[in-house]
Amino acid sequence: MAPPAQSQRSSSPSQPSGKGEVADVKSQLRNLAGSRAPGVDDSKRELFKKVISYMTIGIDVSSVFGEMVMCSATSDIVLKKMCYLYVGNYAKVNPDLALLTINFLQRDCKDADPMIRGLALRSLCSLRVANLVEYLVGPLGAGLKDNNSYVRMIAVMGVLKLYHISASTCVDADFPAILKHLLLNDRDTQVVANCLSALQEIWSLEGSTSEEVSREREILLSKPVIYYLLNRIREFSEWAQCLVLELVGKYVPADSNEIFDVMNLLEDRLQHANGAVVLATTKVFLQLTLSMTDVHQQVYERIKAPLLTLVSSGSPEQSYAVLSHLHLLVTRAPFIFSSDYKHFYCQYNEPSYVKKLKLEMLTAVANESNTYEIVTELCEYAANVDIPIARESIRAVGKIALQQYDVNAIVDRLLQFLEMEKDYVTAEALVLVKDLLRKYPQWSHDCIAVVGNISSKNVQEPKAKAALIWMLGEYSHEMHDAPYILESLIENWEDEHSAEVRLHLLTAVMKCFFKRPPETQKSLGAALAAGLADFHQDVHDRALFYYRLLQYNISTAEQVVNPPKQAVSVFADTQSSEIKDRIFDEFNSLSVVYQQPSYMFTYKEHRGPFEFSDEIGNISIGTESANTVAQAHRVEANDKDLLLSTSEKEETRGLNNNSSAYSAPSYDASAVSVPTSQMSELAISNPSVPGNAPQSGFAIDDLLGLGLPAAPAPAPSPPPLKLNPKAVLDPTTFQQKWRQLPISLSQECSITPEGVAALTTPQALLRHMQGQAIHCIASGGQSPNFKFFFFAQKAEESSTFLVECMVNTSSVKAQIKIKADDQSATQPFSSVFQSALSKFGMP
Repeated sequence: MAPPAQSQRSSSPSQPSGKGEVADVKSQLRNLAGSRAPGVDDSKRELFKKVISYMTIGIDVSSVFGEMVMCSATSDIVLKKMCYLYVGNYAKVNPDLALLTINFLQRDCKDADPMIRGLALRSLCSLRVANLVEYLVGPLGAGLKDNNSYVRMIAVMGVLKLYHISASTCVDADFPAILKHLLLNDRDTQVVANCLSALQEIWSLEGSTSEEVSREREILLSKPVIYYLLNRIREFSEWAQCLVLELVGKYVPADSNEIFDVMNLLEDRLQHANGAVVLATTKVFLQLTLSMTDVHQQVYERIKAPLLTLVSSGSPEQSYAVLSHLHLLVTRAPFIFSSDYKHFYCQYNEPSYVKKLKLEMLTAVANESNTYEIVTELCEYAANVDIPIARESIRAVGKIALQQYDVNAIVDRLLQFLEMEKDYVTAEALVLVKDLLRKYPQWSHDCIAVVGNISSKNVQEPKAKAALIWMLGEYSHEMHDAPYILESLIENWEDEHSAEVRLHLLTAVMKCFFKRPPETQKSLGAALAAGLADFHQDVHDRALFYYRLLQYNISTAEQVVNPPKQAVSVFADTQSSEIKDRIFDEFNSLSVVYQQPSYMFTYKEHRGPFEFSDEIGNISIGTESANTVAQAHRVEANDKDLLLSTSEKEETRGLNNNSSAYSAPSYDASAVSVPTSQMSELAISNPSVPGNAPQSGFAIDDLLGLGLPAAPAPAPSPPPLKLNPKAVLDPTTFQQKWRQLPISLSQECSITPEGVAALTTPQALLRHMQGQAIHCIASGGQSPNFKFFFFAQKAEESSTFLVECMVNTSSVKAQIKIKADDQSATQPFSSVFQSALSKFGMP
């Protein structure tokens, strides 16, 4: 039996499988071109729709360009629109085809129908082909003088497009002066708004090179122009009103009378239904009255009601934007909004991001008069099914307590949270109790009585476990089981993946040792030994520091680790007042929503050399010239993109790659510890050594049960690492390896002063490292911060090393992170890399 014939997949009419369909459409369009038969426009529409659909799904239909242009000779505006869309799309890709459209577009610019004139002029200006600039000047000049406002409106924006194509042509044609005339004299407010927008953009770009243009910009901010626009503001669209209000915000009135005149003119804008207009008006009121303290406070009272109305009446997105601005105002004048705290209660149907912001608002407006009601409401949220909101509500209660409002009642509420049988509630409450005890140590007895009943096995979150361990160490004299709980935690050291917890455990067991030495002796030895063997650099360094401190003098160690502490009066704010003032200056912008000044997310020098490209999901490397070094490549980005990460968590367990020069004793579990009865003798420091010199470590080594192993024989030096000077690695492979490989080594090294002086641009270092067989795949930055990504390969095999190097010339330091296919070779490569870095700038 013969095999069945292979079936051919049928192509859908909307997705042609070859060029036959396009050729068929082309022949049909050619037959219809010039035809005046009844119903021909309907046939053209169907064919035009088919062409546009092919173009939309990415099929090349440029071959029908001529036929489309010929068929556009009609009075049907729908056909005109589709033809203009087609022409605008292919004119950018193929400028030669755009030349074919000039005649019919210029002809349409003179059509009797103003709609066609406007559409044709917009399409003509949207071609954006530098060679066709000469054909734009005439139609634009006629469009600016057109009797129809729609055509004038299109022509104004066409001038701006022309400026971006050829600024000299735009200025030579005196178009800015015509726009200025229209701004002050045109009857149509949309034309005036477009003129204002276009002039601001043109003059802002031209102002840096021309004093005359700078003077023209100042005219926009003169009293006659501002008052003219304010008197017509009710006629403008909402977008245009925002544009005018933004300009008014930059105006500097001559005296207080002018300030009140402007505010009176804008008073009714606060009742506008559009939130953007209300926020823009609010910004004008706030900025005008900054120098008038009493009036400024009255402005807060005046704008409060409109903003609260917007919060409750708009969409969740609008509510969030308005709440962000309200939050900024509340932080500046909390007493103004303290009586309106109920407006910030969470509704059951609100999205989480709105609820979270409202919780921050409740924290900000809390004072002596409303604390009880706010805390009662927040405690209700602790049982919310939305766990992140429940966490935030508990944190809000703690923040209010730290503000010294009704502490007694709040502490009772927090202790009740500790007794709830919910892990996340207990975790958040433990962190807050720790902060409360730091500020109110007098509450230690009540708090410790409840904390002592919590099993450490039931606390899994790192921050909560670290808080519990801190309390075990700080109040071990009040908690009977503290040494034994710490001992059980130390026994499970290898199972603890959080470096933060291990650091707290080291400190807590040290504090407990000074308060209850007999019970903590063995635990301290085990903790220090485990810390010295820990792969995390911070844990290792702290354990080594404690070990040598105890070797030096036990009394000194106690003064360092467990000194008498004073209550914390004020906790550090996450934002400086300077940043908050900068955000306030940028009121009614994304800065308020992001809670960051605009320079943190827009200015090039702050976002670094890695800029998002037009293609979403990709990142393009900075624009420095790379003629003599590796060319900058485009690297795929994702949520953990290596180019955007400045610090990566090293919580995954790995090899012990700390680079300490110390040789610490290893822990011998079989070592017999000194009997407890001898503790008092062994704990005596300050032997008769002049100047309290470092004493022998024999007693403390025995005390900790660390043993005294014989000094190990020096290991034979490994053969020097040789690198391949012609190593090659493409960006995609680099990216994949960087995601997959763990960090083998992370450390800081110094740079020579000569190296700092030579590092004026990234290329200087790249050339030097390339001479050491270490190649760069991406670089960028500006003084004092530079960032580099290097790679190298072994000479004898294909093993690859990846390096992230961040250089700060101010601190003369370099942060290095190394990832390697062969992690055993990480240390030799690190030595080679640091040696090459230390030679940079040397003659």
